[in-house]
Amino acid sequence: MQHKPLSGIRVLEIGGYISMPYGGAVLSALGADVVKVEKTGDGDDFRRHLDDKSPFFVQYNAGKRSLSVDLKKPEGVEIVKALIPHYDVALENMRPGKMAALGLGPDVCAKLNPNLVYGSITGFGDGGPLRDRPAYDTIGQSFGGIYSILGDAGRAQLSGTILVDLITGLTTAMGVLAALVGRANLGGGQRLETSLMEAVSTLTVDAMTQSFETGQDPSRESRHPQAQNFCLHTASGEDIAVHLSSSQKFWQHLCDAMGKPELKQDPRFSLFAERQRNYFELVPIVEAVFKEKTADEWAQILTEHDVPFAPVLTMSGYAKHPQVDWLELFEPGPDGISLLRPPWRFGGVRPDRGGSAPRIGENSREVLAEVYDNARIEELIASGVVVAS
Repeated sequence: MQHKPLSGIRVLEIGGYISMPYGGAVLSALGADVVKVEKTGDGDDFRRHLDDKSPFFVQYNAGKRSLSVDLKKPEGVEIVKALIPHYDVALENMRPGKMAALGLGPDVCAKLNPNLVYGSITGFGDGGPLRDRPAYDTIGQSFGGIYSILGDAGRAQLSGTILVDLITGLTTAMGVLAALVGRANLGGGQRLETSLMEAVSTLTVDAMTQSFETGQDPSRESRHPQAQNFCLHTASGEDIAVHLSSSQKFWQHLCDAMGKPELKQDPRFSLFAERQRNYFELVPIVEAVFKEKTADEWAQILTEHDVPFAPVLTMSGYAKHPQVDWLELFEPGPDGISLLRPPWRFGGVRPDRGGSAPRIGENSREVLAEVYDNARIEELIASGVVVAS
């Protein structure tokens, strides 16, 4: 059996869709016992009527246990209150004030369990003019400036993945880990808050720094002169990305790889400052050379010359790459759904995800057995307050 660093930590997760469930999934993969508190009926909306067979639901909820409770009923709220003293962490991503209105706000839960880490995700924070607006990944990327630095200059462009939901979940998991360390060192629980609008800032540090430094808002193109990166089309139709940064040696290596040693002495490109200033003159020169050979040929040449490069892979290309296989990033899951493992190793071992995702209410009886006797559990199920599959 794997030793996982969060073994023995218990988490009560009251959240749906992606951001909070992803944060809980990270904690679960690290060894925490995560109980997902779901509404009765269809459960988490991301099940999308496929229950535990929805690929997206499985990805964000594998390894968890499911307790299905109707929190609109007082008896359902009392169930969560009864469980709180037995858990280390409570997580929620309801709209601001919703948990407090239910009687499950952080102050109430802290009284029930003074050692509890209570984590909340909202769209824009627990106050301010946008407090009550609904928010999803698209809203976070838009407000956070991501769309302004993607695509062609002057035109905002949607991204192809849920950057903000995922970084918010990961940020929440990091905050939980910090709060648990703080609890161990100082004693007592902690209130942890973040939002999509705050978490997105961790993805825009570079662009924001450019804005502070230059007094101008960066675009997609404004990063490339500084980073000295290129996306280059090859004779075989495949693309290769090259990133030189400010290192002089990598520029010299690229010149040699391209068979253009004279560029090293060209006053427009000889030093980083000149290459940055004349970047858009340099791009067509490099592009023309890369069209002369195939991607495989360039891969060999660039490797031999120690140039930082990578093929532009699709998702399937990434998943099938030998390096990813060696890293054991993917875990075969149920029904042919591959699960992404956490991006860390402990003692040389990458934590597994712990199996399949739960059915709605699959673990209701066993979770409730921690606080109620069998007769009371069956009453709650019969009344519809709890669903047990």
